Amino acid sequence: MKITEHIANANGKTLFSFELIPPLKGQSIQGIYDAIDPLMEFKPPFIDVTSLREDYIYKEHETGLLEKLAYRKRPGTIAICAAIMNKYKVDTVPHLLCGGFTKDETENGLIDLQFLGIDNVLVLRGDARRGDASFVPTPNGHCYATDLLQQVVNMNNGVYLHEHYEGILKTDFCIGVAGYPEKHFEAPNLKTDFKYLKQKVDMGAGFIVTQMFFDNQKYFDFVNNCRAEGINVPIIPGLKPITTSKQLVNLSKTFHIDIPETLSDAIHDCKDEKNVKDIGIEWMIEQCKELVKFGAPVLHFYTMGNPGPTKRIAEAIF
Repeated sequence: MKITEHIANANGKTLFSFELIPPLKGQSIQGIYDAIDPLMEFKPPFIDVTSLREDYIYKEHETGLLEKLAYRKRPGTIAICAAIMNKYKVDTVPHLLCGGFTKDETENGLIDLQFLGIDNVLVLRGDARRGDASFVPTPNGHCYATDLLQQVVNMNNGVYLHEHYEGILKTDFCIGVAGYPEKHFEAPNLKTDFKYLKQKVDMGAGFIVTQMFFDNQKYFDFVNNCRAEGINVPIIPGLKPITTSKQLVNLSKTFHIDIPETLSDAIHDCKDEKNVKDIGIEWMIEQCKELVKFGAPVLHFYTMGNPGPTKRIAEAIF
């Protein structure tokens, strides 16, 4: 079932969902199941599975020369989605990236998703590789999320990259895109950010999932500004509680977000990491209560494979 259908069928009730990261290459899928099992009591209608582009490693030869090799540490997004659907009977949302994938690889992946009965995808540009100063497109890949979105839209219209057989089947993916309540860090201003978000929705995006935030007013303003710009698709807030003191710096640096002074002051005053975790979870519980009251269609948690904090929050909300 499509994400938009899940939201429509909820009749205004806020739903619960979460996101997982594939295990490292060579590890068992049991880690995925261990991260899902504690959260199934909250009846998520869908589960996201992230996708990561390749990174570089350097192999030293006997001569002392270093060889630069591309290496994907966390493969298996499509297979994991299929396994989750089979075991838990819930929909999955695989992430599609520009970086690390050619157009042909993307098309083949979408065909596999269609075969599996996966109805939803989240289209993202993806991050730069570690060590790259900025995002570098993959040869014969896409430069921008809008380009990747267009490829999915084309397949929904029965237009593939090369062959055009008679009787070719159209895909029917419900397409999600990312939204940034605090502005994408590469956008010169919010007006430009909204311009490109509106373009994605006009092209066929059916829902938006936001970057994490810790000040609900930024989400409220983002939603209201989207509506003013004619962006009327569901806007799902992405959420992650702070659970360690290091995240005060790491989250801000990595995701280009602000931490409210009240929250950062409270964490600085904590005596130990357990206290930090408790403060972060309590802050997120209050955020979630406000978001439900505001009418957020889904509370979507970035669990990073650690279900404990999300479970505590969900127990207080659902």
